[in-house]
Amino acid sequence: MAPKAKPKPSPAAKSAAAPSIPIEDLFSNLHRHVQNFEYDQAAKAADQVLAVAPGDEDAVRCKVVALIKKDLIDKALEEIQRFKSLPIDLSFYKAYCLYRQNKLKEALEALEGQERTSTVLQLESQIFYRLGKMDSCMESYDKLQKFKIESLDLKTNIIAALIAAGRSAEVQGMMDTLRIKASSSFELAHNTACSLIEKGKYADAEQQLLSARRIGQEALMDEDYGDDEIETELAPISVQLAYVRQLLGHTQEAMESYLGTITRDLADASSLAVATNNLIALRGTKDASDSLRKLERHIKKTDGAGQFQLANSLDFKLSQRQKEALYCNRLLLLLQANKLDQAQELASALPEMFPDSVTPVLLQAAVHVREKKVPKAEEILAQFAVKFPEKSKPVLLARAQIAAAAGHAQISAESLSRIPDIQHMPATVATLVTLKERIGDINGAATVLDSAIQWWRNSMTEDNKLNAIVKEAASFNLNHGHEQEASQLYEELINSQGGSIEALVGLVMTAARTDLSKAESYEKKLRALSGLKGINIEALEKTHGAKQVEGAHTTKMEVSEEAKKGKAKKRKRKPKYPKGFDPANPGPPPDPERWLPKRERSSYRPRRKDKRGQVRGSQGAVVREKHDAVAASNAASSSNQKAGQSNAGSSKGKNAASSEQQPKGSNKNKSRKKSRA
Repeated sequence: MAPKAKPKPSPAAKSAAAPSIPIEDLFSNLHRHVQNFEYDQAAKAADQVLAVAPGDEDAVRCKVVALIKKDLIDKALEEIQRFKSLPIDLSFYKAYCLYRQNKLKEALEALEGQERTSTVLQLESQIFYRLGKMDSCMESYDKLQKFKIESLDLKTNIIAALIAAGRSAEVQGMMDTLRIKASSSFELAHNTACSLIEKGKYADAEQQLLSARRIGQEALMDEDYGDDEIETELAPISVQLAYVRQLLGHTQEAMESYLGTITRDLADASSLAVATNNLIALRGTKDASDSLRKLERHIKKTDGAGQFQLANSLDFKLSQRQKEALYCNRLLLLLQANKLDQAQELASALPEMFPDSVTPVLLQAAVHVREKKVPKAEEILAQFAVKFPEKSKPVLLARAQIAAAAGHAQISAESLSRIPDIQHMPATVATLVTLKERIGDINGAATVLDSAIQWWRNSMTEDNKLNAIVKEAASFNLNHGHEQEASQLYEELINSQGGSIEALVGLVMTAARTDLSKAESYEKKLRALSGLKGINIEALEKTHGAKQVEGAHTTKMEVSEEAKKGKAKKRKRKPKYPKGFDPANPGPPPDPERWLPKRERSSYRPRRKDKRGQVRGSQGAVVREKHDAVAASNAASSSNQKAGQSNAGSSKGKNAASSEQQPKGSNKNKSRKKSRA
């Protein structure tokens, strides 16, 4: 009989038999791995601790942090969800993981209710910075300053946020408060240069960027960075330096710098994207297809319908304004390349991606206009203006422009009427009056002018436009038959301008139709024209116009003696002849056809075609013709020999004459060819 197999020990028996490791040793092992930055081993050690002590708070935190340090963000979130039932607050780690996944709104929600510690405030400020909410970001940084954290990185971030918030004028004061200088690090020097750019001091910014690059090279060389690594670390400074030179007008130098950054590919993804975007903006409409190919490397479409995202994790590295510039430039290039389907798809996604920006809705309207869907463009702009009244000014201006170009005068006038701060500007008033005249709303146009006049009368600005508006209103009333109102406005102009000639002329013209005495009184203030004193106006009015004087064509003008002497002194100049030309013996006249092409001259004769090579009929016919020709030539030569023997003298004379005539004929032909040439 075969021996029986031994029964396998159960797992419980195995664990009981195995020697148990004290939990203190497991924690020591975990602590050692954390201190040595060995996050893989730290995660395994945390699992060993949790196997012995399930739910241990320190082990749970260590495992989550180790997974985050290993950039296993999804797995860290899974662990946080798995430990959700434990009485451990992991909200901060969850918020950080959501921030790393660019789920910024969810990250903010996870931070709600958390105590405002320094770590929480730092994460909150970073989330606000990436969302583009710079006011909230600066509030978080203001609270952070109360903790008096002496971190150069934190101070650098505060300066960057201050610049992004549009408060570049406060940068120097903030640096003094934080007790830092631009030379403290190349990042701070770079941020200081950005503040100078915002203030329009481009030359100073260029010098600051050069200083930042020098500081960065020295610092990175001390840390044993290679040349390629140094160039990669300092790529943001190089791109910003090229941008400053672009602003200074050195476009060729800036373009070469952008191209060098792109072709060498020794820069981080964000610097490459910014260089590509700036290069496209510098090129404009030139090489649109090449620019589109360069930009599409940084933008990709996701699986969802109409969903786009940036490649190379640019969504985490670029600000909202930078990302919006990339997408909008791609849309403009698609319109330039006439790819309307792709442009429409991107334009539909942009308002959702950047809901607080005006540019996407303007580009969406532009796409509809290119597709000849003007009413749809007008509708989209009107809806945005109602939803965001504080941002409606550029949208309403665009709607007015689109409607006016399409001939929708009513919509254009209505859009302009909804912009209060430009309502009484001369250009707006003139446009509104013209649009209302076009739709036949004369009373509405008059109301616009009256409202503008009343507003400028109450205005206390130095550059008052009241006289210009009154002048246009008077002209408008005069053109539309409102002489009484026009007369009053012209009289107001005269009183305000101290007797303007144009106002006086206008008042006399209008008052002549309504109040003749007033017209005569103001007519006396007009300056008399010279040369009109000797003209009898009453006699001139009785005439029927100018009459032709009889015999006017027979009259002769009397010429003075001085004029006659002046005419007598004039003499004809001798003609100038070419060098070597004798006018007494000019020779034969030149050929009048010498400038014509050879084919157009009367002496032209086309060449005869050589028909000897032509083959007609069968091949035997050609052979027979050749045979007949040879026989005829032989017969002629034999007869000539006989004739030469009988009459030698006469034959010699004939042959001599024929031999002389042959060369003459050939010479004539040659000379004719030369004359043609």
